[in-house]
Amino acid sequence: QVQLVESGGGLVQAGGSLRLSCAASGRSVSMYAMGWFRQAPGKEREFVAAISWTGGSTYYADSVKGRFTISRDNAKNTLYLQMKSLKPEDTAVYTCAVDRTPVVTYEYEYWGQGTQVTVSS
Repeated sequence: QVQLVESGGGLVQAGGSLRLSCAASGRSVSMYAMGWFRQAPGKEREFVAAISWTGGSTYYADSVKGRFTISRDNAKNTLYLQMKSLKPEDTAVYTCAVDRTPVVTYEYEYWGQGTQVTVSS
């Protein structure tokens, strides 16, 4: 089993930055792709970004491309999401997930509980 704990969320003004972390425990996730998702109130969960096991391949939703950067530190078993130029529409609960394979397949096996990000205008 893998446990995922997100942190780094909070309240920030529009134009600001935040860095989210997702710490994995239970076993190593270094051999698996991972991803970030978000869910705003009243909306469905949406894909934000994904990264392969080496970090060599990354994918982003069009809405965050150029503003968000996904990265990972396999030695620390941790996934990151650097968010810049935040907009009020980025307000959501952000959740990390572990893919079933080393490459990104968007088939996630483990999910965290999420961390709240609120962007004020």
